[in-house]
Amino acid sequence: MAKIKICGLTRLEDIVAVNCWKPDYIGFVFAKSRRQVTREQAAELKKWLRQDIQAVGVFVNGRPEEEAALFQAGVIDLIQLHGQETEETIRRLKELTDGKAPVIKAVRMETEQSIEPWLDSCADYLLLDNGPGGTGQAFDHSLIQPQRIGKPFFLAGGINLENAEAAVRNCMPFCLDVSSGVETNGVKDAKKIEELVRLVKN
Repeated sequence: MAKIKICGLTRLEDIVAVNCWKPDYIGFVFAKSRRQVTREQAAELKKWLRQDIQAVGVFVNGRPEEEAALFQAGVIDLIQLHGQETEETIRRLKELTDGKAPVIKAVRMETEQSIEPWLDSCADYLLLDNGPGGTGQAFDHSLIQPQRIGKPFFLAGGINLENAEAAVRNCMPFCLDVSSGVETNGVKDAKKIEELVRLVKN
């Protein structure tokens, strides 16, 4: 059974919804985005989050020292790198957190070869996405060859109630990463969160 991440939470109402329906992960976006939160906002929201739901911090070409500090402070439980970060960046994060911070490295899936440089990455997880991420657009899932990846991967990019079941069946991801697919008019929709979690977990 695939796990579920609801990304881009910004409001206390979002926390209430996920606490009720219990996805495995949620995401706080610290990169520039309409879903961006500050460290203070994320810390306040995290206080209300169920302890069995892990918070992922999403960063784009940020400073490892700041990302590690958020992990060390307990504001986030995993670090997601969604820019042009290198293996050196990942190693630096591991060093700064004594190897304790799980790292997710996003890969832009433009061709079958897009994933090649990351097959031996020291990242704990990969995240396969469309372009820069946050577009709400799916990429061609036939580019994914799950048996070659060799480590757990998150699948993002336009995942919603209509295609989630097929995405799990065809791509065999460790986790579905959903943001705009559970929004209405640009904000998280508790009913859609419920429906997606029920669909995937059942």
